[in-house]
Amino acid sequence: MRILLTGVSGQLGAALQRLLGAEHEIIAADRQMLDLSQPDTIEDAIVQIRPDLMINPAAYTAVDKAETDTDTAYKVNVLAPQAMARAAARLQIGLIHYSTDYVFDGSLGTDQPQTALPAYTESYACNPVNQYGKTKYEGEQAIQDSQCQHLIFRTSWVYSLHGKNFLLTMLKLANERDHLRIVNDQFGAPTSALSIAQVTQQIVRQLAAAPDQAAWWQQFQGLYNLTNTGYTSWFGFTTAIVEQAGLRGLLNKAAPTLEGIPASDYPTPAKRPVNSRLDTQKIQQTFSVSIPDWQSALAECLDQQHPLAAS
Repeated sequence: MRILLTGVSGQLGAALQRLLGAEHEIIAADRQMLDLSQPDTIEDAIVQIRPDLMINPAAYTAVDKAETDTDTAYKVNVLAPQAMARAAARLQIGLIHYSTDYVFDGSLGTDQPQTALPAYTESYACNPVNQYGKTKYEGEQAIQDSQCQHLIFRTSWVYSLHGKNFLLTMLKLANERDHLRIVNDQFGAPTSALSIAQVTQQIVRQLAAAPDQAAWWQQFQGLYNLTNTGYTSWFGFTTAIVEQAGLRGLLNKAAPTLEGIPASDYPTPAKRPVNSRLDTQKIQQTFSVSIPDWQSALAECLDQQHPLAAS
Protein backbone atom coordinates (compact mmCIF):
# COMPACT_ATOMS: atom_id res chain seq x y z
CA MET A 1 0.00 0.00 0.00
CA ARG A 2 0.95 3.64 -0.44
CA ILE A 3 0.86 5.08 3.07
CA LEU A 4 0.95 8.80 3.77
CA LEU A 5 2.75 9.15 7.11
CA THR A 6 2.99 12.38 9.09
CA GLY A 7 5.34 13.25 11.93
CA VAL A 8 8.30 11.26 10.61
CA SER A 9 10.72 13.46 12.56
CA GLY A 10 8.99 12.54 15.82
CA GLN A 11 9.60 9.45 17.91
CA LEU A 12 6.47 7.51 16.88
CA GLY A 13 6.61 8.64 13.25
CA ALA A 14 10.23 7.52 12.99
CA ALA A 15 9.38 4.08 14.43
CA LEU A 16 6.43 3.70 12.08
CA GLN A 17 8.48 4.72 9.07
CA ARG A 18 11.15 2.16 9.92
CA LEU A 19 8.76 -0.76 10.40
CA LEU A 20 6.13 -0.01 7.77
CA GLY A 21 8.71 1.07 5.21
CA ALA A 22 9.92 -2.52 4.96
CA GLU A 23 6.48 -3.64 3.76
CA HIS A 24 4.81 -0.64 2.12
CA GLU A 25 5.55 2.48 0.12
CA ILE A 26 5.82 5.31 2.63
CA ILE A 27 5.11 8.87 1.60
CA ALA A 28 6.83 10.82 4.37
CA ALA A 29 4.88 14.04 4.81
CA ASP A 30 7.23 16.81 5.89
CA ARG A 31 6.05 20.34 6.64
CA GLN A 32 6.47 21.39 3.01
CA MET A 33 4.07 18.66 1.91
CA LEU A 34 1.61 18.97 4.81
CA ASP A 35 1.88 21.92 7.19
CA LEU A 36 -0.37 20.97 10.10
CA SER A 37 -0.35 24.54 11.35
CA GLN A 38 -2.03 25.51 8.05
CA PRO A 39 -5.01 23.15 8.11
CA ASP A 40 -6.81 24.87 5.22
CA THR A 41 -4.19 23.50 2.83
CA ILE A 42 -4.23 19.89 4.02
CA GLU A 43 -7.32 18.33 2.44
CA ASP A 44 -6.51 19.30 -1.16
CA ALA A 45 -2.86 18.30 -0.74
CA ILE A 46 -3.85 14.81 0.40
CA VAL A 47 -6.37 14.40 -2.40
CA GLN A 48 -3.63 15.20 -4.90
CA ILE A 49 -1.29 12.61 -3.34
CA ARG A 50 -4.02 9.95 -3.36
CA PRO A 51 -2.55 7.50 -0.83
CA ASP A 52 -4.16 4.16 0.03
CA LEU A 53 -3.96 4.87 3.77
CA MET A 54 -3.09 7.77 6.06
CA ILE A 55 -1.34 7.43 9.41
CA ASN A 56 -1.11 10.50 11.63
CA PRO A 57 1.19 10.33 14.66
CA ALA A 58 1.97 14.06 14.36
CA ALA A 59 0.60 16.27 17.12
CA TYR A 60 1.19 19.35 19.19
CA THR A 61 2.54 17.61 22.31
CA ALA A 62 4.07 20.46 24.34
CA VAL A 63 1.59 20.00 27.19
CA ASP A 64 2.56 23.04 29.24
CA LYS A 65 3.08 25.34 26.27
CA ALA A 66 -0.39 24.43 24.98
CA GLU A 67 -1.87 26.31 27.94
CA THR A 68 -0.87 29.59 26.30
CA ASP A 69 -0.22 28.64 22.65
CA THR A 70 -3.82 27.55 22.31
CA ASP A 71 -4.25 28.62 18.68
CA THR A 72 -1.43 26.47 17.33
CA ALA A 73 -2.41 23.50 19.51
CA TYR A 74 -5.98 23.74 18.20
CA LYS A 75 -4.87 23.93 14.58
CA VAL A 76 -2.50 20.95 14.83
CA ASN A 77 -4.56 18.72 17.13
CA VAL A 78 -8.10 19.50 15.95
CA LEU A 79 -8.29 21.23 12.58
CA ALA A 80 -5.47 19.24 10.92
CA PRO A 81 -6.94 15.80 11.81
CA GLN A 82 -10.35 17.11 10.75
CA ALA A 83 -8.93 18.02 7.34
CA MET A 84 -7.26 14.60 7.06
CA ALA A 85 -10.56 12.93 7.89
CA ARG A 86 -12.36 14.93 5.19
CA ALA A 87 -9.72 13.90 2.68
CA ALA A 88 -10.02 10.26 3.77
CA ALA A 89 -13.78 10.42 3.29
CA ARG A 90 -13.38 11.93 -0.18
CA LEU A 91 -10.83 9.31 -1.24
CA GLN A 92 -12.66 6.48 0.56
CA ILE A 93 -9.47 5.45 2.36
CA GLY A 94 -8.70 4.89 6.02
CA LEU A 95 -7.08 7.16 8.61
CA ILE A 96 -5.10 5.87 11.60
CA HIS A 97 -4.73 8.57 14.24
CA TYR A 98 -3.12 8.62 17.70
CA SER A 99 -4.58 10.23 20.79
CA THR A 100 -3.76 10.37 24.48
CA ASP A 101 -4.59 9.37 28.05
CA TYR A 102 -4.94 13.09 28.74
CA VAL A 103 -8.51 13.03 27.38
CA PHE A 104 -9.44 11.81 30.89
CA ASP A 105 -9.36 13.79 34.11
CA GLY A 106 -7.43 11.06 35.93
CA SER A 107 -9.77 10.84 38.91
CA LEU A 108 -10.86 7.24 38.33
CA GLY A 109 -10.16 5.11 41.40
CA THR A 110 -8.05 7.72 43.14
CA ASP A 111 -9.91 6.94 46.36
CA GLN A 112 -8.51 3.40 46.15
CA PRO A 113 -5.03 2.09 47.02
CA GLN A 114 -2.34 3.06 44.51
CA THR A 115 -1.56 -0.63 44.04
CA ALA A 116 -5.07 -1.32 42.69
CA LEU A 117 -5.93 1.57 40.41
CA PRO A 118 -8.61 0.74 37.81
CA ALA A 119 -8.00 1.43 34.11
CA TYR A 120 -10.03 3.60 31.76
CA THR A 121 -11.88 1.71 29.02
CA GLU A 122 -12.64 3.28 25.65
CA SER A 123 -16.23 3.97 26.64
CA TYR A 124 -15.42 5.95 29.77
CA ALA A 125 -16.55 9.59 29.65
CA CYS A 126 -13.79 12.02 28.70
CA ASN A 127 -13.10 15.10 30.80
CA PRO A 128 -9.69 16.60 29.95
CA VAL A 129 -8.13 18.89 32.54
CA ASN A 130 -5.67 20.78 30.32
CA GLN A 131 -5.60 22.40 26.89
CA TYR A 132 -3.54 19.62 25.31
CA GLY A 133 -6.05 17.00 26.43
CA LYS A 134 -8.96 19.16 25.27
CA THR A 135 -7.53 19.58 21.78
CA LYS A 136 -6.71 15.88 21.45
CA TYR A 137 -10.25 14.98 22.51
CA GLU A 138 -11.74 17.46 20.03
CA GLY A 139 -9.51 15.95 17.35
CA GLU A 140 -10.95 12.52 18.10
CA GLN A 141 -14.45 13.92 17.84
CA ALA A 142 -13.71 15.62 14.53
CA ILE A 143 -12.50 12.36 13.00
CA GLN A 144 -15.49 10.41 14.30
CA ASP A 145 -17.92 13.07 13.10
CA SER A 146 -16.43 12.99 9.58
CA GLN A 147 -17.65 9.40 9.13
CA CYS A 148 -14.40 8.49 7.39
CA GLN A 149 -12.92 5.03 7.84
CA HIS A 150 -10.73 5.40 10.91
CA LEU A 151 -8.83 3.87 13.79
CA ILE A 152 -7.99 6.06 16.77
CA PHE A 153 -5.36 4.71 19.16
CA ARG A 154 -5.09 6.31 22.59
CA THR A 155 -1.67 5.91 24.15
CA SER A 156 0.30 7.28 27.12
CA TRP A 157 3.73 8.30 28.39
CA VAL A 158 5.40 7.64 25.03
CA TYR A 159 9.18 7.34 24.91
CA SER A 160 11.96 6.11 22.63
CA LEU A 161 15.64 6.72 21.94
CA HIS A 162 14.63 9.42 19.46
CA GLY A 163 13.49 13.00 19.96
CA LYS A 164 12.50 14.52 23.30
CA ASN A 165 10.86 12.38 25.97
CA PHE A 166 10.98 11.39 29.64
CA LEU A 167 13.35 8.46 29.10
CA LEU A 168 16.03 10.55 27.41
CA THR A 169 15.62 13.34 29.95
CA MET A 170 16.10 10.94 32.86
CA LEU A 171 19.12 9.29 31.23
CA LYS A 172 20.70 12.72 30.76
CA LEU A 173 19.97 13.82 34.32
CA ALA A 174 21.18 10.51 35.76
CA ASN A 175 24.53 11.13 34.08
CA GLU A 176 24.70 14.70 35.40
CA ARG A 177 23.26 14.70 38.92
CA ASP A 178 23.69 12.75 42.13
CA HIS A 179 20.11 13.25 43.35
CA LEU A 180 16.81 13.33 41.45
CA ARG A 181 13.38 14.28 42.82
CA ILE A 182 10.58 12.58 40.85
CA VAL A 183 6.79 12.78 41.13
CA ASN A 184 5.42 9.63 42.74
CA ASP A 185 1.66 10.28 42.89
CA GLN A 186 0.76 10.23 39.18
CA PHE A 187 0.27 6.83 37.56
CA GLY A 188 0.18 5.43 34.04
CA ALA A 189 1.76 3.07 31.57
CA PRO A 190 5.12 4.10 30.11
CA THR A 191 4.76 3.11 26.46
CA SER A 192 7.53 2.49 23.96
CA ALA A 193 7.08 4.07 20.55
CA LEU A 194 8.37 0.78 19.18
CA SER A 195 5.54 -1.15 20.86
CA ILE A 196 2.96 1.22 19.38
CA ALA A 197 4.56 0.89 15.93
CA GLN A 198 4.70 -2.91 16.18
CA VAL A 199 1.01 -3.21 17.03
CA THR A 200 0.14 -0.74 14.28
CA GLN A 201 2.23 -2.79 11.84
CA GLN A 202 0.30 -5.96 12.72
CA ILE A 203 -3.04 -4.24 12.24
CA VAL A 204 -1.99 -2.69 8.93
CA ARG A 205 -0.97 -6.18 7.79
CA GLN A 206 -4.47 -7.41 8.58
CA LEU A 207 -5.96 -4.52 6.62
CA ALA A 208 -3.68 -5.13 3.63
CA ALA A 209 -4.58 -8.83 3.58
CA ALA A 210 -8.33 -8.23 3.73
CA PRO A 211 -10.11 -9.29 0.52
CA ASP A 212 -12.59 -6.44 0.98
CA GLN A 213 -11.01 -3.44 2.71
CA ALA A 214 -14.24 -1.47 2.92
CA ALA A 215 -15.82 -4.38 4.79
CA TRP A 216 -12.74 -4.59 7.02
CA TRP A 217 -13.10 -0.95 7.99
CA GLN A 218 -16.82 -1.39 8.60
CA GLN A 219 -16.05 -4.21 11.03
CA PHE A 220 -13.02 -2.85 12.85
CA GLN A 221 -13.03 0.95 12.76
CA GLY A 222 -13.29 2.81 16.01
CA LEU A 223 -11.44 3.84 19.14
CA TYR A 224 -8.88 1.67 20.93
CA ASN A 225 -6.47 2.04 23.85
CA LEU A 226 -2.89 1.16 22.93
CA THR A 227 -0.29 1.24 25.70
CA ASN A 228 2.20 -1.16 27.19
CA THR A 229 0.55 -3.19 29.93
CA GLY A 230 0.88 -2.67 33.66
CA TYR A 231 1.40 0.70 35.31
CA THR A 232 3.71 2.65 37.57
CA SER A 233 4.42 6.17 38.76
CA TRP A 234 6.93 8.58 37.25
CA PHE A 235 9.14 7.69 40.21
CA GLY A 236 8.76 3.97 39.50
CA PHE A 237 9.52 4.56 35.81
CA THR A 238 12.64 6.53 36.70
CA THR A 239 13.77 3.84 39.12
CA ALA A 240 13.50 1.24 36.35
CA ILE A 241 15.30 3.52 33.86
CA VAL A 242 18.25 4.06 36.20
CA GLU A 243 18.49 0.37 37.11
CA GLN A 244 18.26 -0.84 33.52
CA ALA A 245 20.65 1.85 32.27
CA GLY A 246 23.20 0.85 34.88
CA LEU A 247 23.03 -2.79 33.81
CA ARG A 248 23.73 -1.75 30.22
CA GLY A 249 26.61 0.60 30.91
CA LEU A 250 24.62 3.69 29.98
CA LEU A 251 25.67 5.62 33.09
CA ASN A 252 29.08 7.29 33.25
CA LYS A 253 28.95 7.72 37.04
CA ALA A 254 27.36 6.17 40.10
CA ALA A 255 23.60 6.02 39.88
CA PRO A 256 21.86 9.01 41.47
CA THR A 257 19.72 8.63 44.57
CA LEU A 258 16.03 9.00 43.80
CA GLU A 259 13.48 10.78 45.96
CA GLY A 260 9.74 10.49 45.40
CA ILE A 261 7.80 13.73 45.74
CA PRO A 262 4.13 14.74 45.40
CA ALA A 263 3.10 16.54 42.21
CA SER A 264 2.31 19.56 44.39
CA ASP A 265 6.07 19.94 44.93
CA TYR A 266 6.62 20.19 41.18
CA PRO A 267 3.99 22.63 39.88
CA THR A 268 3.47 22.86 36.12
CA PRO A 269 1.36 25.24 33.99
CA ALA A 270 -0.83 22.33 32.83
CA LYS A 271 -2.60 20.06 35.30
CA ARG A 272 -1.81 16.36 34.86
CA PRO A 273 -4.21 13.47 35.50
CA VAL A 274 -3.44 11.39 38.58
CA ASN A 275 -4.54 8.09 37.04
CA SER A 276 -3.69 7.62 33.36
CA ARG A 277 -4.18 3.84 33.18
CA LEU A 278 -5.79 2.68 29.92
CA ASP A 279 -7.41 -0.74 29.55
CA THR A 280 -6.02 -2.50 26.43
CA GLN A 281 -8.24 -5.60 26.38
CA LYS A 282 -10.30 -4.34 23.44
CA ILE A 283 -7.41 -3.93 21.00
CA GLN A 284 -5.75 -7.17 22.09
CA GLN A 285 -8.92 -9.22 21.68
CA THR A 286 -10.22 -7.53 18.51
CA PHE A 287 -7.00 -7.84 16.52
CA SER A 288 -5.44 -10.83 18.31
CA VAL A 289 -2.32 -8.86 19.19
CA SER A 290 -0.24 -9.16 22.32
CA ILE A 291 1.31 -6.10 23.95
CA PRO A 292 4.38 -6.39 26.20
CA ASP A 293 4.40 -5.05 29.74
CA TRP A 294 6.09 -1.71 30.27
CA GLN A 295 9.16 -3.21 31.96
CA SER A 296 9.87 -5.56 29.02
CA ALA A 297 9.34 -2.76 26.51
CA LEU A 298 11.77 -0.51 28.40
CA ALA A 299 14.40 -3.26 28.40
CA GLU A 300 13.92 -3.81 24.65
CA CYS A 301 14.28 -0.09 24.02
CA LEU A 302 17.47 0.24 26.08
CA ASP A 303 18.97 -2.83 24.40
CA GLN A 304 19.30 -0.67 21.29
CA GLN A 305 22.52 1.29 20.87
CA HIS A 306 22.19 4.62 22.64
CA PRO A 307 24.18 7.82 21.97
CA LEU A 308 24.57 8.46 25.72
CA ALA A 309 26.16 5.07 26.35
CA ALA A 310 29.23 5.41 28.52
CA SER A 311 32.49 4.69 26.74
